[in-house]
Amino acid sequence: MVTLHGIPNCDTVKKARRWLADHHVAHGFHDFRKDGLDPALLDSWIDRLGWEPLLNRAGTTFRKLSEQDRTNLDRARATALMLAQPAMIKRPVLVHDGGVEVGFAPERYAAMLG
Repeated sequence: MVTLHGIPNCDTVKKARRWLADHHVAHGFHDFRKDGLDPALLDSWIDRLGWEPLLNRAGTTFRKLSEQDRTNLDRARATALMLAQPAMIKRPVLVHDGGVEVGFAPERYAAMLG
């Protein structure tokens, strides 16, 4: 089963969803804002990828944090931030039989999903 996690109005998520549909890849969509984020799922992604690739430091939500909240991050603090505000997770997150992929690049999706 392929599941795309993200926020529906995100342009990159829209591109990924379009690619999946155009390539007839059956998938589900999990909206972080509407459906929430399971702490165990986020923890499993961090175990596989590390927290750094998942934390979207370039996004508005992260940039609006106080300087104190943006500095000296570690796994626990980054996890707490992403759970409190899932918009801080780099999007999309694609979960498939072979693993977890963050972001969207057509060539990577083609290599993973055929």
